[in-house]
Amino acid sequence: MGFKQVGIKTIWAVENDPAAVETYTHNLKDVRIITNNGKPASIKKVSVLGDRLEPVDVLHAGFPCQSFSQAGRRKGFRDPRGRLLFEVIRIVKEFGKHKPSVLVLENTPNFRNGEGGSWFIELMKEIRKLGYWFRNSSCAELDTFFLTELPQKRNRLYMLAFSMDRFPNGRFVFPNKFHQQKKRLSDFINFDGFIDDDSYYLPTENRYYQMIKREEVDKNVIYHLRKYIVRTKEPDICPTLTANMGLGGHNVPFVFDAKGLRKLTEYECLSLQGFPQDYVFPDSVPRYKRYMQVGNAVTVPVVALLASKVKKKLERSENGA
Repeated sequence: MGFKQVGIKTIWAVENDPAAVETYTHNLKDVRIITNNGKPASIKKVSVLGDRLEPVDVLHAGFPCQSFSQAGRRKGFRDPRGRLLFEVIRIVKEFGKHKPSVLVLENTPNFRNGEGGSWFIELMKEIRKLGYWFRNSSCAELDTFFLTELPQKRNRLYMLAFSMDRFPNGRFVFPNKFHQQKKRLSDFINFDGFIDDDSYYLPTENRYYQMIKREEVDKNVIYHLRKYIVRTKEPDICPTLTANMGLGGHNVPFVFDAKGLRKLTEYECLSLQGFPQDYVFPDSVPRYKRYMQVGNAVTVPVVALLASKVKKKLERSENGA
């Protein structure tokens, strides 16, 4: 979505979660989703020749962060999910002389420093072998709260590699200007109103209700429920929205409104990630899957800032600069 907003069209995409594909194709109708026997394909089953993948200028990918996050077990490449990164490398290798000019990868900030930096070093070796400029300065932690008007604190690691065949160097200046005009939570959440759906609300006798009620301070506050503790955020600050917030009991953001205590709706979360208002979930996608998709997403305006700079570098290379 971020690349689309700056005029870079997505040709094909790989996603093996059927519910995520439903949402994706509902909103991005002109993108070819790679399938295997009529079903969304696992990246492990995808190949350049077998799936007739058209060469692209930019290949962007987010690989599972659970293997590298400080909040997880940090098994890294010993975790099968962590090794999916090498499937991306394999696909780039299969393109041969038609490999993408730019690679854009996204993950948790801990990927760069975890395991004594060995995860990042291994990735750097693999990318360099493919003929790309890539070093420590090719990465940056970009925080949604710092770079955009959105009030969500969300820090992610973005890694960019540039083909030596196209670019004389790999220099790239990441977005770094603080966004002065900040939106308030009330721009996204109607604290004075209510949701006409009781399933979002906690009953007053619920133990989590009692835990959060004890912490109640201000109506423009999000209460972050993390297992057995409640983290009260500062006014007009949204915590990092995570994929498991729809499963209940952990990382769930709650607010008090005119009716009671409720969790944020999936559409409030979607807007806090910077998705446009016309981006919608199909009715067939269950609510918990919607929360997962929002939590797994990247913030659209952050990627748009990044994509704009990538586009300028591509255009300069076309003009011989």
